[in-house]
Amino acid sequence: MTTDKAILTCALTGVLTNPAQYPVPVTPAQMAASAREAFDAGASIMHIHIRDQRANMGHLPSWDPEVVATVAAAIRDACPGVILNLTTGVIGPDISGPAACIAHVKPEIAACNAGSLNYLKLKEDGRWAWPPMVFDNPVQKVQSFLDVMKAAGSHPEFECFDVGIVRSVGMYVKSGMLPKELGRPEYNFVMGVASGMPCDPDLLALLPRWLAPDSVWQATLIGRAEIWNVHDKVAELGGHLRTGLEDTFYLRNGERATGNGVLIQELAKCAQRARREIASPAEARALLGLRAQA
Repeated sequence: MTTDKAILTCALTGVLTNPAQYPVPVTPAQMAASAREAFDAGASIMHIHIRDQRANMGHLPSWDPEVVATVAAAIRDACPGVILNLTTGVIGPDISGPAACIAHVKPEIAACNAGSLNYLKLKEDGRWAWPPMVFDNPVQKVQSFLDVMKAAGSHPEFECFDVGIVRSVGMYVKSGMLPKELGRPEYNFVMGVASGMPCDPDLLALLPRWLAPDSVWQATLIGRAEIWNVHDKVAELGGHLRTGLEDTFYLRNGERATGNGVLIQELAKCAQRARREIASPAEARALLGLRAQA
């Protein structure tokens, strides 16, 4: 077992989950309160999606820089020293929305989707859950995001939905696409998307062999109660840990989570079972090689 400290990340709300049906935070006050619960439970990093603030529109995303800034300020006020990780995922070549938000807020971390994926899901009766689509992230789009992150001083977290994408990140690093001043290469193994890597502990154990030198990694596990034994495996293998209402609504015992705080409490237990201490925000910054806090 590793004794390295474990960084806990909370994915607060996700991109499209309907707040009328699920307990996801939407408003700046809700985001701040939910972040504080996760922060108190040990999360050093808050991964944030921003929702449309108009009445009855909170199930839709927003790329309004002022809304992002308001939410970011509310979370930072509620959680002194917290690290913000801003989503950037968009379909198509136009990255102006997330680029404007990164430039305005200058988060310490920004997600960088590292490769393309047929983003698919089937219902039990064999019908598509949504029309088949491509989550397109060609190399030139990845480079454009990295240029925006370099200008803002934001550390990229490479989102890897499949094994080939994991291997591609090594090529980005070797080719010089990742500026050294933006910290250590960081991989996020996204497991559980129906057309991507399955949430499988045996597959997880293979992935670290393809990391670039001096890298760090975490795993995003999407699913229900079955994800928790894989979180245990992440902790045992020395990875960092992420969960939140973006990724699951279920605790280890199968009960529905009432919010982000209880999910992070459960995640902290995974680290503790692997005899790993929980990293503070300052320790997380050092582990990731982040720029000094402003």
